[in-house]
Amino acid sequence: MRQGRFNRPPRPSGKQPRKTLAELRAGVGEAAINVRRALGLVWAAHPKATILMGLVTLVSAVLPAGQAFAGKLIIDAVVRSMNSARDAGAVNMGQLGPQIAPYLLLEFTLMMLGQVMDQARTLTEHVLHARLAHHVNTAIIRKSLALDLHYFEDATYYDKLQNAQREADYRALNIVNSSFLLVQNIITLTSFAIILIAFNPLIALVLFGASLPSFLAQTRFSRLSFRLLSWRAPEARRMYYWERLLTQDSAAKEVKLFNLGEPLLARYEKLFWKFYAEDTDLAKKRSLTSLLFGMVASLVYYGAYAYVALRAMGGTISLGDMTLYLALFRQSQGAFRGMFGNLSSLYESALFMSNLFGFLELTPAMPAAANPRPVPHPIKQGIEFRNVSFKYPNRPEAVLKNVNLFMRPGEKIALVGSNGAGKTTLIKLLTRLYDPSEGQILLDGVDLREYDLNDLRDSIGVIFQDFVRYQATAKENISFGQIKALEDDLRIEGAAERGGASEVIDGLPDKWETMLGQMFERGTELSGGQWQKMALGRAFMRDGEVLVLDEPTAALDAEREYEIFQRFRDLTTGKIAVLISHRFSTVRMADRIAVLEDGAITELGSHAELLALNGTYARLFNMQAEGYR
Repeated sequence: MRQGRFNRPPRPSGKQPRKTLAELRAGVGEAAINVRRALGLVWAAHPKATILMGLVTLVSAVLPAGQAFAGKLIIDAVVRSMNSARDAGAVNMGQLGPQIAPYLLLEFTLMMLGQVMDQARTLTEHVLHARLAHHVNTAIIRKSLALDLHYFEDATYYDKLQNAQREADYRALNIVNSSFLLVQNIITLTSFAIILIAFNPLIALVLFGASLPSFLAQTRFSRLSFRLLSWRAPEARRMYYWERLLTQDSAAKEVKLFNLGEPLLARYEKLFWKFYAEDTDLAKKRSLTSLLFGMVASLVYYGAYAYVALRAMGGTISLGDMTLYLALFRQSQGAFRGMFGNLSSLYESALFMSNLFGFLELTPAMPAAANPRPVPHPIKQGIEFRNVSFKYPNRPEAVLKNVNLFMRPGEKIALVGSNGAGKTTLIKLLTRLYDPSEGQILLDGVDLREYDLNDLRDSIGVIFQDFVRYQATAKENISFGQIKALEDDLRIEGAAERGGASEVIDGLPDKWETMLGQMFERGTELSGGQWQKMALGRAFMRDGEVLVLDEPTAALDAEREYEIFQRFRDLTTGKIAVLISHRFSTVRMADRIAVLEDGAITELGSHAELLALNGTYARLFNMQAEGYR
């Protein structure tokens, strides 16, 4: 695959080079920045839910120590009552109840509060996930809308997009959850530490140290997982392409007729099993490492367990104290694992968020005018291509070379030439989908780059040969040509009539409200020619100064083509019309015809003038005319 402006990371391997302290600091610093930015995304998505998550975290953090201490109070109260009963020779149930009832009520209240906090966290996570997914996806879409066309013609852009889209909202939410849980674990462990250090500082230190190796190992595997998924984005996109090709209607006919199903499925499966092997190998190593370090942590826990039990048997601590310490040991192990697990998860998610933030930092290459001009209505002087040359990014050869062409107001210009001669590229420059590499395009003597971009595009109606077949209603398919006039029925009907789409719509089951295409329920599929009439109607929705038709009748029959272009001059009265077509019966109706060869205009004149010139145009015209004899 051709490399573009984005570089793929090096392919990961099981053996990682030893990182310097500076590299580690840089990695941690980048992760910290991403965590802060991710929290900003979550706050922007839903501030109230973020605040609620913080409150839930604080309450949940102090509950474990309170619940453990309540358990100690209950057991000590029971032991005191048993000792009193043994001294008195009988158990007084009337005195036992009041002694333990307050502690039971305290523990019950704390347990109920814990359940409330769990449900509050679940609900808040659900709300945040939905809002955050929408916020992130909208940010990605808006960034895509803002980027220049050349990004969409670079394969590595789609790798960048896939990496940004993959789990971006999940990773951002995971950063929030991990951050809040990390804070919760720190507060919980702090409350445990106050009690445990008073009992035995060495035990507190050993319990902490037993969980540290597992954290370091998980952090390493997080980095490996991130690099693996980022590196294989191009192959993953190819696998998803084979999947779409085998399951969507656009390719179904050829797949069946050419018996491509099993061969293409084999390509899909080859990539799947490759990814499966890589993922499984990493998961096995991760699980084995976690198991080994988990066993070490368990040995430490039971060593502390035995020490406390011996102290209780020796009478140096009460049974309630023993219960308290054992509960804290058990919960501290879970809290330590949770804290390090959250740190590891935070680090991994922060790495993945680099993809999202890197995508969102892409910037359009085309400059916007500081003080943009409005497009003149009507155009008085015309449009001029002055010494225009252009080459696509990352391609060495020029597509257009020193093009000079002047279009007068109201003039009809046709562009002819072989495929790849530069005709569609010239239209892309006219509509400022690209800017010239050299030279200028002037509208009424002013460079296009000085006009307001949206106003410029509103002034140009275009139908490209690869027009979109919108899976939407017939009315929307026409009105999308000028979205501001979505409810202007008279304008929509007029555009449909001029483009020849009215007769198509009259034959639809629900007329204007018929869903077109087969993607959605009750959709009606159109023929290629019918779709092209809808696209023509969409182009005529623009009440602009320029109309561009790039192969507008390629899918129409000869009779319908003749009918449309008999009306062509009437439909474009007072407008500059640019027509690209391979059908010379259409081209000859233009005022002037420009012949493009190898990116340059080699002939320019009327149909009669170019025939008299007896050059490339005359040769192509006579060749096509001969085919009809």
